[in-house]
Parts: sequence; structure tokens; C-alpha cells
Amino acid sequence: MIVVDNLCKQFGAVQALDGVSFSALDGRITGLLGANGAGKSTTLRIISAVVRGDSGSARVDGLDCAGDAIGVRRQLGVLPHACGVYPNLTARENIHYFAELNGLTRAQCEERIERWCAQLQMGEFIDRRAKGFSHGQKLKVALARALIHAPRNVILDEPTSGLDVAGTRALRDVIRSLRDQGCCVLISSHIMQEVSALCDDVVIIAHGRVVMTGAPSDIVAQVGGRDLEEAFMRVSSLMGSDGASA
Repeated sequence: MIVVDNLCKQFGAVQALDGVSFSALDGRITGLLGANGAGKSTTLRIISAVVRGDSGSARVDGLDCAGDAIGVRRQLGVLPHACGVYPNLTARENIHYFAELNGLTRAQCEERIERWCAQLQMGEFIDRRAKGFSHGQKLKVALARALIHAPRNVILDEPTSGLDVAGTRALRDVIRSLRDQGCCVLISSHIMQEVSALCDDVVIIAHGRVVMTGAPSDIVAQVGGRDLEEAFMRVSSLMGSDGASA
């Protein structure tokens, strides 16, 4: 479970977060939505213990993201928007390295790598160096790397960006499986059809503040519009934002 409480963060004269509060629950997929500069990336980076908030708190399974960064990272699997795969390592070596960092034994590493290799259909490139991989191949490696230690909390930043139809469907199946296993899944996405199809809860953030939360259908009913995309555009317009993609 991820709990963000009155989180504030300022970069120079820019107030990136201004009292952000929300919860992402176990066994549910929570979507974090917002326009350019809304504060989504800053929120995710603080939860991931990459940067510290100025005030307020973020907790993962009760662990404070600022006070126990190492403990938090052990509870998290993070897929950043930039995959960051090491180009001179093979796909297998990339995943194995992160598995060892998270304390897995060699036997555990090998068993889990084979499992994710099969599930994400990486057999054709698992032992190739990552230099020259397609975006979809890098994304699969990064996802396996993020999940290799079986975290109970997962953060996915634009997870299907650049994937083909087959890759998108496969990744959505993985995300639903994580939810069904009781994991807390927090997703940042700008594909509203994806959010509607996947997310149990939605948090809309604008200008560093949470402006609306609820199930996708509840937000559409409350704001009006034909679907979540139109409802999001109406909320963005009310907040003085153009609703552009971040």
C-alpha cells in the first residue's frame, strides 16, 4: 500500500507539489493522471525514494520514503519512463544484476529469469547484448528487472508507450495479474482508454494538487462527458490547464 500525505516539493520558484494526498491500495490498480507539469513525475520520484519531499510524507507499506529509502526500494518494483537498460550487458545479465541487488540467490535468479523470459516472450533476445534493442525489447527487460524480486508494490510510468498491439496486450495481462495477486499497482499514463480498461481508481493531479479521485466511471458520472478522456479534459479546463500530455 502506498500512502501520500500532504506532500510538498519546490524546485526554485516552482511549486511542483502543493499538499498532494492520496492512497493506492493493495489488490487495486491506481492511475495517476495529469497534464504537463502537473506534478506526476515528482510524486513518483518521491515515492520511489529518488528525491525527498520538502514536507509531508510518502509511505510504502508503512515505510517512510525519506527516512528508510533502502527499505522502501526493497518493497517497490519501478518501471521508469526511460528504461535505462545497460547496453553492454545481455538481457539476462541486466535482470540478474538487479536480482542480486535485491538479495536473491543464484538459484532464485535463474528460476525467476526463466519464468519472466517465458511470460514476456524474451527467448529470442535474452542472451543478446541490449545495445541495439528495440524499445519494446528494452521495456520487457526493464519490466522483468523491476519485478524480479516479487515486490508487493509496483510503479509503472507510461508502461505501454511505444509498444505494438501484441506487446500492449501482454503487458496489460501482466498488470492485471499483479493486481490479482494482491499487489498495489500505481500507473502513470496518458492513454485514457488504457486507464479506463485497467484502473480501479484514478487520481487526477493539476498544478501540484489532487483535484479529483475515484473510480473511472464515478469520475465520468461526476464531471460529465462520454468517457474518461472527455471527463479529464473538462477537469483540466476547469483547473486552467490545456490537458496536454506530459
